[in-house]
Amino acid sequence: MEQPKEILVPEEPVEISTRMRPGEWTEESLQEHLEDYRQQIRNMGAKESQIVTNVERTEEGAARVVVSWDRSRA
Repeated sequence: MEQPKEILVPEEPVEISTRMRPGEWTEESLQEHLEDYRQQIRNMGAKESQIVTNVERTEEGAARVVVSWDRSRA
């Protein structure tokens, strides 16, 4: 199956992020968000090795999720 051509300018960074307040998420829903964001990045043309995931949790129970496409990775 042929890979789709990249639809974005190669030099531009790609990042999907969100912040969730305490009580708005569970570990299960957080994992669902992560997989959804990863799939969106894959759909844009990223290889699995180029997808970077970062989750920050605060002491208050909030979470910040960032999934990005690191085009410098092979």
